[in-house]
Amino acid sequence: MLWLKALHLIFMVTWFAGLFYLPRLFVYHAMSDDSISHERFKVMERKLFFGIMTPGMILTFVFGIWMLSDYAWTIYGHSGWLHAKLALLGLLVIYHSMCGVWLVAFKHNRNAHSHVYFRWMNEVPVLFLVAIIILAVVKPF
Repeated sequence: MLWLKALHLIFMVTWFAGLFYLPRLFVYHAMSDDSISHERFKVMERKLFFGIMTPGMILTFVFGIWMLSDYAWTIYGHSGWLHAKLALLGLLVIYHSMCGVWLVAFKHNRNAHSHVYFRWMNEVPVLFLVAIIILAVVKPF
């Protein structure tokens, strides 16, 4: 059980590292004005999204679902905090997908957002992280 929890947390940290950094790359990409920078950011964004973020997300879910099916659902399935956490995870997957949409827009030179927009979007994962950690650790309801 503790190994599953440790692996779940390791990959959650990996996933969030990407969720924190990719929108920051989008900020710099949106501010750049030369082709060399654009191409460099495209490579960095692609490698981060497909090489770190998405595997981190998948493995976070693998170990999370494993814990749920092994013991957690039996113990906490009736608790509101778990349902709230799962709902936030669903929304976080939507945010992750939006990062993928923005990645494709940059890839095809069709970004329609300013660096200010991405600065605001860079704050979204912080809100998710705080809420999810509080729900998982404090179990307020």
